[in-house]
Amino acid sequence: MKIGSHAVVRMLGTWQEGPGPAHQRLSDRLRLLILDGRISLGATLPSERDLAIALGTSRTTVGTAFRTLVDHGYLATQARTRATVRLPDGTTSAAPVGTDAETIDLSIAAPAAPVEILHAAFAAALEQLPRHFERHGYDRYGTAELREAVARWYQRRGLPTRPDHILITNGAQHALALLTRTLVSPRDQVLIDHPTYPHAITTFTQARARLLPVAVTSSGWDTEQLQAAVRAASLAYLIPDFHNPTGMCMPTSVRQRLRLACPTVVDETMTDLALDVPSPQPLALHMPAVISIGSVSKSIWGGLRTGWIRALPSLLERVEQVRPTTDLGTPVVEQLATAVLLDKHQTRQPETLQQLRSQREALRQAISEHLPDVDILRPVGGVTLWATFPEPISSRLAAMAPDHGVTIAAGPRFGVGGAFERNIRLPYTLPPSQLTRAIRRLAETEQALARGATGTHTPAPTA
Repeated sequence: MKIGSHAVVRMLGTWQEGPGPAHQRLSDRLRLLILDGRISLGATLPSERDLAIALGTSRTTVGTAFRTLVDHGYLATQARTRATVRLPDGTTSAAPVGTDAETIDLSIAAPAAPVEILHAAFAAALEQLPRHFERHGYDRYGTAELREAVARWYQRRGLPTRPDHILITNGAQHALALLTRTLVSPRDQVLIDHPTYPHAITTFTQARARLLPVAVTSSGWDTEQLQAAVRAASLAYLIPDFHNPTGMCMPTSVRQRLRLACPTVVDETMTDLALDVPSPQPLALHMPAVISIGSVSKSIWGGLRTGWIRALPSLLERVEQVRPTTDLGTPVVEQLATAVLLDKHQTRQPETLQQLRSQREALRQAISEHLPDVDILRPVGGVTLWATFPEPISSRLAAMAPDHGVTIAAGPRFGVGGAFERNIRLPYTLPPSQLTRAIRRLAETEQALARGATGTHTPAPTA
């Protein structure tokens, strides 16, 4: 697959900003695009000449950047052919002196499993399983037990819901993919929060939709801007409940006056993780046509791949019709276990919430001590905070950090057009001691970057 020069320019965004020579900034950004999967393996890049013209830079800058990527195994070249994207073989690096051998992963924002609770839920599910043996096991809507449990979960939150308003999926990401396949056509415009969940961006771009980003700032959501932008949109995707990545929560006053004139998907994956504020009201209370998606991946465990869509039955019928192109249903045992967890109100455990508060405070203290120039939003819920550096160095930090024993998710992963180069997302789902060590290592990375060092390690994917 050939990638045009203008497509590469759009993905690179504001690559010119930041310290160091231009060829280094360009190679670092290209490498992160490859590692994030935004430039696919096997793709052929534009010629040095074409990319230099599109970027408005010298051919020497592009050529030096390409040679750096070739030397590190991220591009393959042959005479008279374009550079082809690849990954280095066995990309590993010994931990620097003074760090632990084990790399601390801050790229994944997910808690560890609550062992006893999860074990008990699966034990109960196995007891219920035999009554399903006489059925074929393929149910594109989901088991009655879980659809009823999800409906009760919404009812406890003040939103009347029937089981026929629920379709069970393999997580919220699967729910979004099914809705995108149902509602979005190529060239449709999709409104998104900016920043937003990176896999949502991937889902929409793979559907060849055009993205309409509307800023979520330190002041929150701008209702007038949302309602102005949505006039051109075929779909809107919002994360009002402990927004990923910022952790912000849309105020009730904004929910009450928000009216969007297009199908609106609301991601409620973080809803049960309220730390400093009451649990938010469902946006569907104020916008009845809202399509809600959720899962237990953050409130219980990412390995429990169970989620749902709440929508009108007429829309769920359309989703059910397109579902066989992706899968034939969600595993029954997982559904039964999730129903137990929801009915026992175990997606909102006081002990879990207190642990998250303690870990959040440990992370904030570590940043204050080791990265004093970094500004952070104090999240009122969820599992992540949004850090802002004085300089646009996020991609280079992500590329170098594994050499210092920590992996992070760079800010541009959460936006379009290369935005958020001053930001990184930092989850507080690890024990306090690990969070402190991770931030100390991140500070070492920043210091190495300031000295002009470069990295060669492979960052982890984002979740």
